[in-house]
Amino acid sequence: MATRTPAMSPSEVPVGSVLDRVTGPRRDEADQLLALHQEVSGESPVVWANRIIGFGEQRYEYESGHAGTMPVLAFASGSTKHTLYLVSDFAERWPETLEALGPHRASKACLYVTRLSKVNHAALRELLELSRRATLGS
Repeated sequence: MATRTPAMSPSEVPVGSVLDRVTGPRRDEADQLLALHQEVSGESPVVWANRIIGFGEQRYEYESGHAGTMPVLAFASGSTKHTLYLVSDFAERWPETLEALGPHRASKACLYVTRLSKVNHAALRELLELSRRATLGS
């Protein structure tokens, strides 16, 4: 039986083709997120799961034995919001930074921002830096 490639894995899809799916004002914001993630991570972008732009790579393994690879930092821009993928429980770890960020929604490991122009860019950079350090254990 052939092994299946995990859905969350790096792909050969060009970053530009993923960015070109974003339209309107979010397209320019996606370019800004690309630049910010590259600055913070020091890594080149790679498309994961055909839609997520990731930076760096980290192996993980849960107590259950499930293991895989994930980007250290990542984002996906859609028609209604930008989704930033951060370390688990980031909202509980850094509530003051989230408060300074401005309008957003958060889940366990995702930060949702409707418009980048409405958030505090320094707070966003800080969240990315904190998440990167926590993920890498440094």
